[in-house]
Amino acid sequence: MEVLEEKVSKLEEMMMRLLYIQQKTEMEIQSLSREMKEYKQQVDKQINECKQENDRRFAKLYEEFEKYKQENDRRFAKMEEEKYNQRDDKKMNEYKQENYKRSAKMDEEFEKYDKHLNEQVREMNKRWGEISNKLGTIVEDIIFPASKPVLEKYFNCEITDIHMNRKRKKDNLKDEFDVIAVSDPCKTVYLIEVKATPKIEYINEFKDEKIERFKALFPEYENYKLIPIFASLRLEDDIVNYLTKNKIYAMAYREWEYMDILNFELVRFANVE
Repeated sequence: MEVLEEKVSKLEEMMMRLLYIQQKTEMEIQSLSREMKEYKQQVDKQINECKQENDRRFAKLYEEFEKYKQENDRRFAKMEEEKYNQRDDKKMNEYKQENYKRSAKMDEEFEKYDKHLNEQVREMNKRWGEISNKLGTIVEDIIFPASKPVLEKYFNCEITDIHMNRKRKKDNLKDEFDVIAVSDPCKTVYLIEVKATPKIEYINEFKDEKIERFKALFPEYENYKLIPIFASLRLEDDIVNYLTKNKIYAMAYREWEYMDILNFELVRFANVE
C-alpha cells in the first residue's frame, strides 16, 4: 500500500512539474510576442519620425526656393521697367553674376539634400533587411516548438520525428525546408512553410514548386500522406481564405494568444470532398 501511495505521489509531482513547464513555456511565448509587437512599434515610430523630418527639411528647402524665385522675378521685373544706360548694363551684369552664384548655391543645397535622402533610404533598407532576417529567425524559433503539440492536437497523430531547416541535395536539385514533422503511426508527413511576411506569391511557390521538390528530395515518404501547412505569426483573412481555397492549412497565432490552425475544419472538409 505504501509503495502504491509513493508511486501516486511521484506521479502527482511529475504532473505538477509538467504543468509548471507548460505554463512557463506559454508565458515565455506570450512575453516574446509582446516584445516583438513593441519592437515593431518602435521601428514604425522611427520610420515615421524619419519621414516627418525629411518632409520638414524638404518643405523648408522648397520654401527658401520659392522665396528666392519670387525675389528673382521681382528684380527682373524692376529691371525691365527701368530705362538703363551703360552704367545700368553694368549693374545688370553684376546682378546676373550674383544671381548665378545664388543659383549655384541653391543647386548645391539640393544636391546635398538629395544625397542625404538617398543615404537615409539605403540605411532604412538595410535596417529593414536586418529586421526581416531577425524576424524570420524569431518566427521559426517560435513556430517550431509549437508545431509538435499543435499537430498532435489537431490531427491526433503522434509526431515521431521533427526537424527545422532541413536541407537536402540530390543531383542538381536542392532545397531547404523550414519544418518537417513525421508521424510513422499515421503514415503522414507534415510540411510546414514559415514566412515572416506572408504573401500570395509565397503560397503559390509553396504549392506549385516547394512541395514537388520535397517529394523529389524525400522519396522515403512516397507512401506517406503529405499535409502542407503555411505558418506565420499572424495571417490576414485574405491569406487564410487563399490557403483554404488551395487546401493548405494555415497556422498562426489566434488573437496573439496561442499558436493554432485557423482553417482546420474548412480544409479537412474540403479534403474529404
